[in-house]
Amino acid sequence: MVSLLSCSSLPSFFHTPRNQQLLCNKVVVSPFHQTTLQSTSLYLHSNLNRNFHKCFSQQKQSQSIQEEEEEEESFQLERLFSNLNQATLKREPGSLSSAIFLVAGTTVGAGILAIPAVTQESGFLASTVTCIFCWAFMVVTGLLIAEVNVNTMCDLGSDGVSLVSMARRTLGTVGVQISCWSYIFIHYALLVAYIARSSDILTNFLSIPTWESATLFSFIFGAICFFGSQRFIGAINGVLVIGIISFFAALVAVASGNLHLDALLKANFQAVPMSIPIIALSFVYQNVVPVLCTNLEGDLLKVRSAIILGTGIPLVLFLVWNGVILGTVGDNPMGLDPLQQLRSSNGTIGPIVEIFSLLAIATSYIGFVLGLTDFLADLLNLPTGQNRPLPYILTLVPPLILSLLDPEIFFKALDFAGTYGVLLLFGVIPAAMSWSDRNSNSSSSVKLPELVPGGRITLLMVLGSSGYVILSELFENLQHL
Repeated sequence: MVSLLSCSSLPSFFHTPRNQQLLCNKVVVSPFHQTTLQSTSLYLHSNLNRNFHKCFSQQKQSQSIQEEEEEEESFQLERLFSNLNQATLKREPGSLSSAIFLVAGTTVGAGILAIPAVTQESGFLASTVTCIFCWAFMVVTGLLIAEVNVNTMCDLGSDGVSLVSMARRTLGTVGVQISCWSYIFIHYALLVAYIARSSDILTNFLSIPTWESATLFSFIFGAICFFGSQRFIGAINGVLVIGIISFFAALVAVASGNLHLDALLKANFQAVPMSIPIIALSFVYQNVVPVLCTNLEGDLLKVRSAIILGTGIPLVLFLVWNGVILGTVGDNPMGLDPLQQLRSSNGTIGPIVEIFSLLAIATSYIGFVLGLTDFLADLLNLPTGQNRPLPYILTLVPPLILSLLDPEIFFKALDFAGTYGVLLLFGVIPAAMSWSDRNSNSSSSVKLPELVPGGRITLLMVLGSSGYVILSELFENLQHL
């Protein structure tokens, strides 16, 4: 027998029988079907094409009464809803490969070029351990965000929820304010940096003024995000990521000609703390996790796979790139940028680095534009599932203007963003939201499987690690005042 329920408002007395499979789908209801559903005492708004969540449970094979009493309740969630095209009313699910490319493209930004500059003092071995630790940390926080996001979608009965709704539901007004300002600051700062760097590259290639190259870059990739469908954006990201890997391979092949294996054995763990903020900033992708959850229809298994595999690609690139640069440059007593030092010794590296940088910036720019527009749409309470011009105008225009007026202000702020903004927004806040969500006594929300194991111990480790780095950097900065 199929029972019809409302996902967003499960009654407090509702109890799901054991050994049942919970599956939620989102459908579009016509007026005729609304009349039919109302006769079954399910309350629906009378608006045409109102989205609602339909949950149905399928009884599994019967087991003995003793096994039922010993077994805990479990839910196997395939998807929360179906992504429907408003014009064709056809389901358009996001693919796992597109999700992986979106995460990988967002993560692989121009920050990869700055990693050797902050790891040369600690050495390859120590920086490798640091990169792996930062990768694991950022994977955990991304999974925590995904877990809270899917729970929030099911609790509110709405898809496309961003960090605003998540923080409001779990942390209250104070959490919303901290999350909003941290999110906006980090995104605007990085978008300004991406536009400024890309305009420099395009100006050198096309011999056009800086304002034209900056406007051209913002217009092209902003239009891709605004007009493109999920599949089109995924295809563009896939092509860009393949280009990144290709030019990265060429860069490694050219730069590794004078690789000295002895130089890779250096390990100075005392210099590790100073490199953590920049490395953590290079692994930022969590801004696209809400977009990811919506595209993949809340499928927890696909979301987890996309995050782990999507960040695994940048991790391999970071480690290989760091090893090639540090192994080639060797000792650098003058404290010069290793990449600049390598450029001066090999003239063919310059053009490859420029193209690689442009592709890496483009993929990150797309991810940050999608993340910020989704955030602003939720903040402004705009309808989901539709591209509205206002969030894109607020996302694209201010960074473009600031990059042309005085980009140095935001470049100086990037160090602050990496230490305090990233570790606060994508370290402390995800753990705090998950803590509140997991320990909530609300009986109206469906408790889905946890994406991150370890319970409170894992959450305390995330909170402790973030707090330790933030306080250490704050104390060091106060000493230099």
